[in-house]
Amino acid sequence: MKILSIVGARPQFVKAAPVSQAIRKKHTEVLLHTGQHYDENMSRIFFDDLGIPRPDYNLEIGSESHAVQTARILEGVEQVLFEQNPDAVLVYGDTNSTIGGALAATKLHIPVAHVEAGLRSFNWDMPEEINRVLTDRISRWLFCPTQTAVDHLKNEGRTEGVFLTGDVMYDALLHFSAIAEARPSPLQKFELSEKAYCLATVHRPANTDDPQNLTAIVNAFVESGETIIFPVHPRTRKFLTDYGLDKKIKDSENLRVVEPLSYLDILVLEKYAEKILTDSGGMQKEAYLWGVPCVTLREETEWTETIEEGWNRLVGARHDEILEAIADFHPTAPRRFSYGDGHASEKIVRILEEALETV
Repeated sequence: MKILSIVGARPQFVKAAPVSQAIRKKHTEVLLHTGQHYDENMSRIFFDDLGIPRPDYNLEIGSESHAVQTARILEGVEQVLFEQNPDAVLVYGDTNSTIGGALAATKLHIPVAHVEAGLRSFNWDMPEEINRVLTDRISRWLFCPTQTAVDHLKNEGRTEGVFLTGDVMYDALLHFSAIAEARPSPLQKFELSEKAYCLATVHRPANTDDPQNLTAIVNAFVESGETIIFPVHPRTRKFLTDYGLDKKIKDSENLRVVEPLSYLDILVLEKYAEKILTDSGGMQKEAYLWGVPCVTLREETEWTETIEEGWNRLVGARHDEILEAIADFHPTAPRRFSYGDGHASEKIVRILEEALETV
């Protein structure tokens, strides 16, 4: 079995790590990095920390408009498909790398497997929603992290080729947390005490590209008085400067902006945080898995289980609600561990083995 795996953005590096390991135990994997994230702190560090094999191909697409980026991914992936002729293409999540890779493979009649299928925010203003829905529509195998995702696909009329595997990010968390704990602790580096700080990330365009939203978020962070460690995405840093918020941050005593951190350092900071404040999908889920309350700076989430079980609160970019949640959000309900058993990667590879034997 020969699989072409396509990654291009930070969360996909994490998702690919355990699946790649499972594939390579018995089969051939060709790893293609689109270069959708190209800053060293945002991509190369993940390959180093997670032990993912160096990509066989790097398209070096870089940051462009959605149309240009997707077109270049299509063109580059198609060339690799001609060269490698894999049995299947494996794509992850909901980025332009996901839809570009899936389209290129489908047009060459190479079957596509979609990891993290069936997620829905029902917000068509999000490029990610368009990418995930279209990728699900053209994929042969849909690997769903939750029963909710399976139900979404069923409601859309899709039941064939749908598999409830659990979440590969849970696999990654279980595997890499032990490695992370063995490294020098970021708590010592930043002089933090366990459960005495909040961890924040902000990167979605709905927040970063809107001066009113980003200002409301930063003001709430500063006014909360809580120690907040804030690894800042390069795009976010640019907008903080553009909107004049960098001075407010510099003058604050509690909000500490730092450079982007490795996945392993983020895992440790998540685990020992009092709360997580984020617009990231992956961090919402990791907060839930660690048992850390999550305040989500969005109006909706794909990970509805975290809301239903009381461990996640949606506050958007509303200043007063952010402040209230930082101060008073304290979940007490037990978690049902809705994201599988930590063996999703092995299940995915086994399903592909059985499917491709009959093709």
